[in-house]
Amino acid sequence: MKKKLSLFLAISAITINSFANLKQEDPSLVWFKKATQTIHFQLNKAAQTYQPGKNPRSVNPNGTVRLAGLTDWTTGFFPGSLWYGYELTGDKILADEAKKFTLALDSIRNIKNTHDVGFMLYCSYGNAYRITHDKIYLPALADGAANLYARFSPTVGTIRSWDFTWLHYPVIIDNMMNLEYLYWSANAFNKPEYTTAANTHALTTIKNHFRKDYSSYHLVDYDLKTGKVLRKGTHQGVTDESAWARGQAWGLYGYTMCYANTKNPRFLQQAENIASFIMNHPRMPKDKIPVWDFDVHNALDTDALAPRDASAAAVIASALLDLSTQVKDGKKYIDYAEDILKSLSSDTYLAKPGENSFFLLKHSVGAFLYNSEIDTPLDYADYYYLEALKRYAALKKIEI
Repeated sequence: MKKKLSLFLAISAITINSFANLKQEDPSLVWFKKATQTIHFQLNKAAQTYQPGKNPRSVNPNGTVRLAGLTDWTTGFFPGSLWYGYELTGDKILADEAKKFTLALDSIRNIKNTHDVGFMLYCSYGNAYRITHDKIYLPALADGAANLYARFSPTVGTIRSWDFTWLHYPVIIDNMMNLEYLYWSANAFNKPEYTTAANTHALTTIKNHFRKDYSSYHLVDYDLKTGKVLRKGTHQGVTDESAWARGQAWGLYGYTMCYANTKNPRFLQQAENIASFIMNHPRMPKDKIPVWDFDVHNALDTDALAPRDASAAAVIASALLDLSTQVKDGKKYIDYAEDILKSLSSDTYLAKPGENSFFLLKHSVGAFLYNSEIDTPLDYADYYYLEALKRYAALKKIEI
């Protein structure tokens, strides 16, 4: 108890001193410094509060915290957030906690029934290895990548997302995110077939997931035997034909990442087209934090505004910052991402130290159609917010 109290007082002192120095900093970066101090406090408190293997996922309507166990698709985000928190603050205590929370996920290497092993392992173990180069993280990463690759069908040309029995061969736009795990593993473990699978999946998804305006369906169900598209629809959006906000974010991030790994111009063109759809959407609110689906009827109704999705905004910001480095003139992407980050770092979205069950961001939406995680913190919103801040700091050459 004394140890925890001492740590709490130490963090508080650092935070107070940092806020006292804000006026001496570049005025244009006050928001960034303030956000960093909140992040430092919240992540340290979260690491003390939660137990490895039972990671904080969101907050239930009754105020209790929903925890993510070892088979939960979101379970890798909290360890990953601790790793990013360490990079943003330099606090070695966060690195120690990140290692503890990461290694608790070792058994995920045996999961074979979902594409989400990319989120589960690459966001935790992947960041751990990237930062530390400790080979202790490699066996789990190798096994998980092999299981993800095993879900690839050359006939369909994609990696199967789910094993739900009421669907034939479902592929969701979210799956684009997990291609990064395969690209990295192809190099790390000398598995060129992983790159082939990732490229094929991305190209097939361009063909079948996107509409003429470059918005994306959430779900495409295929015939495993022929590769024929059986149905296009949603498991998340307001209708089959709507633009579910986080789905558009997944696509933008995914194709930006694919281009970074392959330099295939088709992927860059796709990323820029998706970015244009998002950035110029007539229902994007002024603060650039989208509602949960761009096509809900009250997206801009100030009297009854549909729930915002900070998680979608965080993914968009991170993706745009990455995209800005892949093109000749990336300023428009940096500026848009900066606006998002300033909004997310405002009192409207960023929790005050000690509040929000020690999550960082408020006002995200998990699955609106299922009345699940509506207007609540989400672990992946925090993760991509932290990643975006890290990318912003690198581009702006902010000393951390």
